[in-house]
Amino acid sequence: MKDAPLDRKDIEHLLPHRDPFLFIDRIIEVEYGQRAVGIMEDAGAYEDTVLRGHFPRFPVLPGAIIVEALAEVGGIAALGMPENIGKIAMLTGLDRWKFRRPARPGHTLRLEAELLRYRGNFGRAKAHASIDGDLCAEGEISFAIIDRPEEM
Repeated sequence: MKDAPLDRKDIEHLLPHRDPFLFIDRIIEVEYGQRAVGIMEDAGAYEDTVLRGHFPRFPVLPGAIIVEALAEVGGIAALGMPENIGKIAMLTGLDRWKFRRPARPGHTLRLEAELLRYRGNFGRAKAHASIDGDLCAEGEISFAIIDRPEEM
């Protein structure tokens, strides 16, 4: 697999996600099987859709989308391993999540995921998001690697 940086096309080669549900814009660091660092350029990119109702006059990127973006970054670290090329990662659990700072339009999120365990088809990653060096969200993600269904 290609080393970082990865652009949107490279990301789409590894992940099955597509707009409007692909939240990472680029990968700036990657060690397949270990860790990845991605960037969401502007939390306000979803202002016409998600943020319009969350919340009017005070748009805040939902924590669920931050978690999803972090899972996508973790997916890059796991799916770039030779044995996982062409497979998909499915979220199986979330633990110890804390949200420290809201992500708002104009904020760039740095998204970091580190694989803690990976055995068989199951793994666990520690993930955190930051804005200008300040912690925004952190927690752990469990996942399963499965074969890509034929209909994909």
